[in-house]
Amino acid sequence: MFSPEIVATAVLNGLLTGAVYALVALGLTLVYGVLHIINFAHGALLTAAMFAVLVLKLWLGLDPYVAMVPLVPLFFIIGYALQRFVIGPASHGNDANILLVTLGLSILIENLLLAIFRSDTRTIDVPYAFMSIDLDFALLALPRVIAFGVSVVVAAALWALLALTDTGKAIRAVAKEKLGAALVGIDVAHVYAVTFGLGTACLAVAACLLMPTFYVSPRAGGAFVFVAFTIVVLGGMGSIPGALIGGLFIGVVESLSGLYFGESLGQIGIFAIFIAILLFRPTGLFGARA
Repeated sequence: MFSPEIVATAVLNGLLTGAVYALVALGLTLVYGVLHIINFAHGALLTAAMFAVLVLKLWLGLDPYVAMVPLVPLFFIIGYALQRFVIGPASHGNDANILLVTLGLSILIENLLLAIFRSDTRTIDVPYAFMSIDLDFALLALPRVIAFGVSVVVAAALWALLALTDTGKAIRAVAKEKLGAALVGIDVAHVYAVTFGLGTACLAVAACLLMPTFYVSPRAGGAFVFVAFTIVVLGGMGSIPGALIGGLFIGVVESLSGLYFGESLGQIGIFAIFIAILLFRPTGLFGARA
């Protein structure tokens, strides 16, 4: 049961799963890095994106991967609008108010989805859902391999956006010193909204990668929220490289925990990592002390 081939397969599949976890965490850590708040609506927005993939598949026959084309810009606009016209004005500049507003949004979105789609668990049928790649020593699920590649590309594109573009420089300036950025003419409210939109767009990509092999219900996104929080804490709050590396590491930990302790206890390693990080390195791997 614990032969090198089986362990190698578990590690590789953990890396593939961890890439999607990292993508969910990227949006969370990006919003925290700039707005310095925890977005409690993160899981609900992921669920909404997953239902959007489901609707496009059932009504228009659109493949989940093709659905990225309309859904990524759509969810960027949704995220932008939520921050610019709901979260920002309702918070009145108070971070505590922002937490309450995002929590309220989470409850509202989940209940709207429950009213529209009921509580049924739903899946979609795609021909490649059970296809695999044989590496002789390991079998890798094709959808997970695709998800890994897309997640790495999205993380690299996000890093390039922040490092090489004027928009990225404005985002980094606001994250570093909001008042100083405003004094040199940067529209802070616009940068906040763009950041929130980027985080929400990451969720749309994650939803498209998850739906070929995962189910959706009005609370499905909540299954990823704790994992995403753990990744953000592990990698360092606000660190994009930390989110990517942390996601891969957590994916491997979950996979090996499931192998050694059983599928139902697969997340026990994640809980242990979360507690250990809080105890011994609360700033995370790439975080800095305030």
